[in-house]
Amino acid sequence: MSSSTDRGRRLLPLLPNHPLGRSAVTCKFRCGDACAHEAPNTSDNTYFGDVVGEVVRRRGLLKAGAVLAVAGAGAGLVGTGTAAAAPRVDRDRDIDVDLGGGRRKDGLNFTAVAPNTEDRVVVPDGYEQSVVIRWGDPVLPGAPKFDFDRQTAAAQAGQFGYNNDFCGLVPLGWGDRWLMVSNHEYTTEEFMFKGWRADATTREQVEIAWAAHGMSVVLVERDRRSGRLVAKVDRRYNRRVTVKSEFRLTGPAAGSDLLKTSADPTGTRVLGTLNNCAGGVTPWGTILSGEENFNQYFANAGSVTDPVAKQRLSRYGLSGGASQRRWEEFDERFDVAREPNEVNRFGWVVEIDPLDPGSTPVKHTALGRFKHEGANVIIARDGRVVAYMGDDERFDYMYKFVSDERYKPGSSKHAREHNRKLLDRGTLYVAKFRGDSPAAEFDGSGGLPSDGEFDGTGEWIPLASGNRSFVPGFTAEEVYVFTRLAADAVGPTKMDRPEDVEPNPRNRRVYAALTNNTDRGKAGKEGATEPNPRVGNRHGHVLELEERRGDNTATAFSWKLLLVCGDPNSADTYFGGYDKSQVSPISCPDNVAFDSRGNLWISTDGNALGSNDGLFAIPVEGRYRGRVKQFLTVPRGAETCGPVVEDDFVLVSVQHPGEVDGASADTPLSHWPDGGATQPRPAVVAAWKKDKGRICG
Repeated sequence: MSSSTDRGRRLLPLLPNHPLGRSAVTCKFRCGDACAHEAPNTSDNTYFGDVVGEVVRRRGLLKAGAVLAVAGAGAGLVGTGTAAAAPRVDRDRDIDVDLGGGRRKDGLNFTAVAPNTEDRVVVPDGYEQSVVIRWGDPVLPGAPKFDFDRQTAAAQAGQFGYNNDFCGLVPLGWGDRWLMVSNHEYTTEEFMFKGWRADATTREQVEIAWAAHGMSVVLVERDRRSGRLVAKVDRRYNRRVTVKSEFRLTGPAAGSDLLKTSADPTGTRVLGTLNNCAGGVTPWGTILSGEENFNQYFANAGSVTDPVAKQRLSRYGLSGGASQRRWEEFDERFDVAREPNEVNRFGWVVEIDPLDPGSTPVKHTALGRFKHEGANVIIARDGRVVAYMGDDERFDYMYKFVSDERYKPGSSKHAREHNRKLLDRGTLYVAKFRGDSPAAEFDGSGGLPSDGEFDGTGEWIPLASGNRSFVPGFTAEEVYVFTRLAADAVGPTKMDRPEDVEPNPRNRRVYAALTNNTDRGKAGKEGATEPNPRVGNRHGHVLELEERRGDNTATAFSWKLLLVCGDPNSADTYFGGYDKSQVSPISCPDNVAFDSRGNLWISTDGNALGSNDGLFAIPVEGRYRGRVKQFLTVPRGAETCGPVVEDDFVLVSVQHPGEVDGASADTPLSHWPDGGATQPRPAVVAAWKKDKGRICG
């Protein structure tokens, strides 16, 4: 056992955790105990039904078109299915990677951090880290200093919100200055208020929670002498967006009868954004944010008797009576029985322009409505914009959107106004994956098929474009508002919680974090498939998708699994063909990002290996492809979110620190980041090299 202190920091007791490494309180407040309920997708989308007859024909096509070949170290181990030696990460600090066009460094020249359960952020030797901003720190001028025991809604509305997830930087164009935009996914009332009880919630507590949700826009500056990033209270740019902020609904479903309420008979204006998870920075300098587990905020869906309405609510995970937070007692729009359409106004991709603090953020109906983890865009070779998205639910789908119009380069007012409308007109697709190996080779153990890798082809099935629906029995408005049901009807592939889905700007391939799915293979549930090869999938995997001919607007693609995560000692893990004795263990991939070299960085959520969540870097090219190295870990009970990877610093969002079973505001078991007897506070953390050199280069 470790001693009770380490470098002056107290270690946390190893308390029993909820399945998948999360505490019960995190599951309760973050997603409404989603995994404790039946998965909402009850459709019969048989994965291999249309595959077996095509295996032989497609195998030849796949082999001819494969361009993602695994090379180098450990290739001889790919098909063995045997356990590797205990994980050991090479201590070399300067690694050359052969990318086919000569040799150059991949930039991952740090010593891997070992798995741990410490109550601090652990970074590699030779690196430093510090908090940029934490829950309750002032954002707007005049906001008071944070006082945990005397917090008010008015104070919180001007302070940094709770449980920050996605983090994005928009450069201001001069010096080391950026606008940092953070999502505030959810509130954990048991850690915000001493003695909190759902049945005794006060209006002030509810309004504090409303103000702690949403987004923060904060000016940050780099101190070149120390390397630190410092948050500034800026009168011009800083901004808070909350549950009370106004949003515009745009795109083809705006104004639909399905979106009209008594407070908004136009169906075009919404108050607030909820459960904002991941997101992305657009080429035109705005932020996209995904509304994820919005269903948990709405009450009394169980009282709905109309069979059509009931089916729609059920498919989005709504059922039962009172909500966990009891918001419906203070605002009737959260009561489905009284405002049946209000819930339809959440579950969208949100766009906010941090460079225009007076602008009204929008919700893009053309991108569909589901539990958006986020949305990330790339400019296709013909100039159109392509957005990739995942629906973070067991057995749900991956999507993409292709704009009708083309991106206008530049930062002029005309160009920015044009580009901010690109996501309102285009075609929405859902993904169907096909494997190139016989179904009999997938018994759920996670073992590699006989051809030595998990791979195949797929297609993007169109759902709607503008006012035209491609789904029989659904109008275009119904496709956008009830996207899950429309997708069910066209037979896409059920995936293991597709969370962050992002295109790599260096190679144009798309990387998807499939976080986990412990329901796969259970009685009455879909079993193993080539893109989801394990039953009871606790550790998740990472999928790599390449559009036909490298064209992101294409409707056909090939795919591979880059990682099948877990303990490298286990036979059911795969690291891109790389030697498993040379990798860091990784579990439950969540968010992805890329450095300037095109290396993939992954943050984790719910590590099921018994250690803290962390941030990992993986080359995706050359002989070190699949070599996972852990860059940092976050405090116990916390999740690693929103990675930003610059050449000379990294940002991570440390979400729900100290949320371990047995803890609460009355009995905190963590005092990160401020130490002493303080309460734990979610925060954004920066890490950089002590010599202020380049991390990626």
